[in-house]
Amino acid sequence: MPVKGGGKGKQAPVGGGAASISKRGRPSRVSVAPGRVPFIRDDDDMTETGDGQDDWMQPKTLVKPDDQLELSEQELKEEFTRILTANNPHAPQNIVRFSFKERSYKQTSSVDQLAIHFALDGNMLHKDSDEARRQLQKLGLGEAVSEHTISEMGEEKKEDDEEGKYEIIKSPVPTPEEEGEKREDDTTTPAPAKGTQKLTNQFNYSERASQTYNNPYRERGTATEPPPRATFSSNATQWEIYDAYCEDLERQEKSKEKKQAMLKKDEEKSKKKLTAVETQGDDISRISRAAKIMERMVNQNTYDDIAQDFKYWEDVSDDFREQEGTLLPLWKFSYEKAKRLAITALCWNPRYKDLFAVGHGSYDFMKQTQGMLCFYTMKNPSFPEYIFPVDSGIMCLDMHPEHPYLAAVGFYDGSVGVFNVVEKNIKPLYRSTAKTGKHTDPVWQVAWQKDDLDNNLNFFSVSSDGRVVSWTLVKNELIYTDIITLKLDGTPDEGPDGTQIVTLGCGTCFDFHKQTDYLFLVGTEEGKIHKCSKAYSSQFLDTYDAHHMAVYKVQWNNFHPKIFISCSADWSVKIWDSMYTKGPMFTFDLGSSVGDVAWAPYSSTVFAAVTADGKVFVYDLNVNKYEPICEQAVVQKKKTKLTHIAFNPSQPTIIVGDDRGHITSLKLSPNLRKMPKEKKGMETQKGPEVEIAKMDKLLALVREPPQNK
Repeated sequence: MPVKGGGKGKQAPVGGGAASISKRGRPSRVSVAPGRVPFIRDDDDMTETGDGQDDWMQPKTLVKPDDQLELSEQELKEEFTRILTANNPHAPQNIVRFSFKERSYKQTSSVDQLAIHFALDGNMLHKDSDEARRQLQKLGLGEAVSEHTISEMGEEKKEDDEEGKYEIIKSPVPTPEEEGEKREDDTTTPAPAKGTQKLTNQFNYSERASQTYNNPYRERGTATEPPPRATFSSNATQWEIYDAYCEDLERQEKSKEKKQAMLKKDEEKSKKKLTAVETQGDDISRISRAAKIMERMVNQNTYDDIAQDFKYWEDVSDDFREQEGTLLPLWKFSYEKAKRLAITALCWNPRYKDLFAVGHGSYDFMKQTQGMLCFYTMKNPSFPEYIFPVDSGIMCLDMHPEHPYLAAVGFYDGSVGVFNVVEKNIKPLYRSTAKTGKHTDPVWQVAWQKDDLDNNLNFFSVSSDGRVVSWTLVKNELIYTDIITLKLDGTPDEGPDGTQIVTLGCGTCFDFHKQTDYLFLVGTEEGKIHKCSKAYSSQFLDTYDAHHMAVYKVQWNNFHPKIFISCSADWSVKIWDSMYTKGPMFTFDLGSSVGDVAWAPYSSTVFAAVTADGKVFVYDLNVNKYEPICEQAVVQKKKTKLTHIAFNPSQPTIIVGDDRGHITSLKLSPNLRKMPKEKKGMETQKGPEVEIAKMDKLLALVREPPQNK
């Protein structure tokens, strides 16, 4: 059977090959050597006799591109594995969603790996649907094709497909006979196609389809049990409501006691654990008392000369000076961790005369740090007896006169607290909070008062927020009561809503009268001193225009009931008569800001003051009404400021604190503590009456004579 499309004397295209029909009707392949073009004759039946063997027997040449790499055999044999997965590399791997079941965020394990490259919405309709029938009727195609015609079309299509398998590939160059037949076919009208024949690729064609796996749907359902119901009815009367409230109150108190008991148990457990650790790790805790006694003995041997001076030294040069005296420096107390904190409070213990408390804080309000409460004894100047670190700076403190183990403390953050030295608990027993009415500004002074009618301990505090507050220790909490608010003179300011806003003064210090319990003095930052009463909370009894700057200290005389002293930042110390408001009895200019002043416990006319230039001034009005009988610098560095001073209640010593965390103890020379001389044959009169008479004698020289009407 000749090949269709083969012309006479024609050459086959370059790179192609002549085809022959095999027994099964498929064309056979003929290989042609590159570069040679076979010539096909008209009478050639495409059979070879052996002459053309050289054409396909010749070896094939391998053509390489110029930029191909030269690889060795080992490199050619090396395999590179590439694994293709169906995972989307751009899909996120750490998607977190909220799980309502577990009430937390969980990472999702299943991530959608499907990536859609092309999507097109179709508009096909099923032929049997109502919408398809309506469209066919509208287009005039009539009813849908019957199943019989569809089956016939399918059979014809199969036959055509089988015939098409054995068709021969036609040559692109037609013969003259075919051209003539083609022209005749074009003139005739085309016959209608029996069915649409699918055009397929004549080479290697295959149809494949796949479908992705759809996750199965799961349904879960739960049924909750209905809550139990009960019918309740009763009558409510006044006494039943009262009883219910009483029971609720008792229940709340019991719950508080249980909480406190639990806290105590936890503290005891922690203490036991700490003691166990200490006993295991440090054997000296078993002999702590003996070690403390040994430490004191060693210190007494170390500072033996100072102890001898404290007990026996008297300045002989005072016999040659009529009025002036000196101060002998004794021990110097300091704690390594509190050196950068200023001394903000000093107070001697009322029972143990060698023990005193020190408050550490900061007067630099831009550099507020933690505070510390330390207790020192003159028997051991090298280390504090008790140490209580606190989170806020301590601004003031006071020891209870009857319970020497209780210390009331005022903090910079506006709160007050009570420490118990016996229990050795680092945290305070009581401390006020915002809920229990703490101050909004630093607390500048605290003072214990006599127990109330229920025998509850109480103390007072004053702050720069303008409030004087009484604090009562009831069970395990502090109960506050506002005693007085320091209102400034003048018309109140009007607020934005038309309300009148009363401006309050800033309280800096106060002191209670020694004999009259309800009477007390309050010093303010505006330089005024108010005489107040516990019974009147809305007005002052008297107001003294005392100083031009803030009042740092105000204190009643220890003997005379009408005399008090004040000091201020305006460099002055003034002595006042509470019955005379026009002006002070005495005024002394110390040449620098006066940080603190204190009356001597042994004389009504002796007082001492400290200044910011590091000097201590001691005055005795009975000796000299104009000049100090002792002016001495007690600090080594010039920039060191003295902040507080306190007289020992029984010994002739004073302690002075500075802004670098050091406390210096000083002994008064005999001229600074002159007692009335004993006359032969006469008993010397001693007692408060003598001191009051001595002060009255001085005041008589200063007071203005009464004017006759």
